[in-house]
Amino acid sequence: MKNLSLYLMVLLYVGAGIVHFLRPKMYLTIMPPWLPFPRFLILMSGICEVVFGLLLIPAQTRPLGAWLIIALLIAVFPANVQMTLQYTELHRAGWQLTWLRLPLQAVLIWWAYSFTSYH
Repeated sequence: MKNLSLYLMVLLYVGAGIVHFLRPKMYLTIMPPWLPFPRFLILMSGICEVVFGLLLIPAQTRPLGAWLIIALLIAVFPANVQMTLQYTELHRAGWQLTWLRLPLQAVLIWWAYSFTSYH
């Protein structure tokens, strides 16, 4: 079961990272306006998601990958808050789901934390 969880996490982050390159405009709409160089940050976060996800595969780099994913989840949290505020203000479709996305961040951090030690 632990292996399934691990490979699901790898797929989640590698897939999400690739989407940053395929649909960067989608991410531009949720970037907090106070962050500089939004396109650069979107591409960098996509690279980070792919690399950090791949670091989970080898047992030797798995703890590092997990800690880096935790740091990334914390770093992108302002974009999740920005998306929630925008969707709520504009009553965009799915605005209620964006509120559920905020506490989901804690679940994703907990999930990554489960891979921070060598087993």
